[in-house]
Amino acid sequence: MLGADDVWPLWADEPAVTFEDTSVAAEVAVVTTVDQPVLLGFRAAKPNGRAMLVLGGGGYTQLMAGREGVQVAAWLTGLGYHAFVLIHRFPNAANGITAPLDDAREAMRLIRGSGLAAAGLGTVGLSSGGHLAACLAAAYPDGWTAPVSRHPDAPTRPDVMVIGYAPISTNAAGRTIIADKPPLPPVEKQAMYDRLQPDAQLLPSPPPAFIVYADNDPVVPVENARRLHTAWQDSGGAAELHVFADAPHGFALDTQGLPVSIWPTLCEAWLRQVGFLD
Repeated sequence: MLGADDVWPLWADEPAVTFEDTSVAAEVAVVTTVDQPVLLGFRAAKPNGRAMLVLGGGGYTQLMAGREGVQVAAWLTGLGYHAFVLIHRFPNAANGITAPLDDAREAMRLIRGSGLAAAGLGTVGLSSGGHLAACLAAAYPDGWTAPVSRHPDAPTRPDVMVIGYAPISTNAAGRTIIADKPPLPPVEKQAMYDRLQPDAQLLPSPPPAFIVYADNDPVVPVENARRLHTAWQDSGGAAELHVFADAPHGFALDTQGLPVSIWPTLCEAWLRQVGFLD
């Protein structure tokens, strides 16, 4: 699937995923439905003993599995990481509101249980995937019942985090910055955003984080970046924040001709600085 070296279903024996167009290249693939989630592994030619979980965006109603998944994995494997792209379920009537976070947590456990991240496991999350990544450093909500894991003792918190243009909490009721913003459909998606506000629920001493946003993002207000950065500092963590003045939402790795295109290079330097890249 999508050219992955490893295909690991999370909960069932077989993944069940629907693509928008099966004829397009893996690098631009879009997932429209996920009945059974799957973790796709991409191996590095020269492994460094570390792994990264890649969480792409799509507003929790689809998944940019190519631009914000496969392309990100190719970048990371080039740096020596074993990259894992998560094709997670969406919050909807069929899956409920807990599904994306439960899938991400189980993915972390599976990777740690595999032994392929002996030297460390980080996350790279973009757009809604950045919100999901941030939730891995936040408290699991009281009242939610996590499904039974195959690796229940494996930690779900990343060792380092890269978060880009993510809707951290401005979609939550009472915390929007757009006056009279209507609830987001479907109702389960809005309920998830209301319940998962990682800046307000961040656990103490979060892992080092690299945060990158566009100041003029028309989809995800840059206030999300400020909230996340402040939360990291207030919780005793270290976060590097980059805000580019002019960039489109979803700039990912392939937005050329603008200053934002250098963010992966800045991120590589940061990964070396925090000791997560040789």
